Amino acid sequence: MSHYKDAPHILLINPWIDDFAAYDFWAKPMGLLTIAGILRARGYRITYLDALDRFFGGLSGAVQKATAKRFGRGPYLKTPLLKPVRLKDVPRNYSRYGIPEELFRTFISEMSKPDAVLITSIMTYWYPGVFAAIRIVKKLLPDTPVILGGIYATLCREHALSQSGADHVISGPGEEAAITLLGALTGYWPKQETRMDNLDAFGFPAFDMQRHIPYVPILTSRGCPFRCRYCASGFLNPKMRQRRPERVIDEILHWRNACGVNDFVFYDDALLIDAESHIIPILEGVIRQQTGVRFHTPNALHIREISAELARILYLAGFATIRLGLETAVFANRKDLDNKVAAGEFEQAVRFLKEAGFAGEQIGVYLLFGLPGQRLSDLQFSIEVVKRAGVRPVLAEYSPVPHTALWQEAVRVSRYDIESDPVFHNNSLFPCWKEGFSWEKSRIFKQMARNAC
Repeated sequence: MSHYKDAPHILLINPWIDDFAAYDFWAKPMGLLTIAGILRARGYRITYLDALDRFFGGLSGAVQKATAKRFGRGPYLKTPLLKPVRLKDVPRNYSRYGIPEELFRTFISEMSKPDAVLITSIMTYWYPGVFAAIRIVKKLLPDTPVILGGIYATLCREHALSQSGADHVISGPGEEAAITLLGALTGYWPKQETRMDNLDAFGFPAFDMQRHIPYVPILTSRGCPFRCRYCASGFLNPKMRQRRPERVIDEILHWRNACGVNDFVFYDDALLIDAESHIIPILEGVIRQQTGVRFHTPNALHIREISAELARILYLAGFATIRLGLETAVFANRKDLDNKVAAGEFEQAVRFLKEAGFAGEQIGVYLLFGLPGQRLSDLQFSIEVVKRAGVRPVLAEYSPVPHTALWQEAVRVSRYDIESDPVFHNNSLFPCWKEGFSWEKSRIFKQMARNAC
């Protein structure tokens, strides 16, 4: 549906990242672009400003370059920032990742005035970049309501309400809330209805609003049946919902045929659950179409669900990179973390994947690093187990997350006041590694994992 002539104009913003490190590891604001697609289908006029756009006009060719060997991934432009005083003990440089502030301001100043602004937020500790974007928008568009949503706004709602400067804060799934709030603010109520309980009714996210599409994230489901103590998936999406396989196939074919996209990235938290009725029909449909696309799983696959047959289908469908969520190879107190994998299942899954045709370097295995009370000897053992399996250990530095079962323990052991300021959730700080912490030890273990590759 094309927009109505008198329909409201909405500006959607993906803000900067202020951090010690950031890289485009297939990172796109799926929620924001889903809302953009819904609003556009309902007739709204939409403008999208991505402060993390590596292909923004005026950036250097080095930043814009999407190298094929990286499957569309690449570095953000970064601008050095003064390190916040509360992070002065961290021996690393602090930067703003994304387009220069001048380009951000110019874009807003030269566009037609919007009727409302939607800004997303991702990691809780990235809020400084979000707040910077809000301040600029409020200065340039003082009479325009600013709406903040996303993961930070959901996990740290009170902080967002009191500190962000946004006029409205949406917590939880944002599609229905955004439509309702925009209707109330603008008086625009198109007749078209969208069933918010049906993921297939949303339509495709508006990835076509990007200047360049080096890859496309795919979300075939929301939620996860597991309740791992370190993960907020169950809080963010309490109910497990899956899309119809044929709609997912249609989406992959759409971006492949319309935009020439080769790399697709699954954002699911539980991609392999109910595989016989979900991911297997999806991949069999892709195989029949002979698309030649590549798939990636940065959110990790559940190890227990990988059978010999499923591994074969993953290989035939074109999975180029695989990530497995092992987290630890120490099973004595595994129930203190999760119940998603048992002893022996990791080795079996790796064997199935290799027998299907995957090379060891294609398979990365996440190991949590910096958990409350974690023994370094356990981490070293886990790295060795992964190395013996002939695949790559990938250290996932633990970030304490509000509304998880591990949160109160994290608060108790943290070297920082993680309850008062989400900036201390930053995994680069190893905030919950208390006894015997040193930056040199963290460097040694990172090097140990790299040497195991």
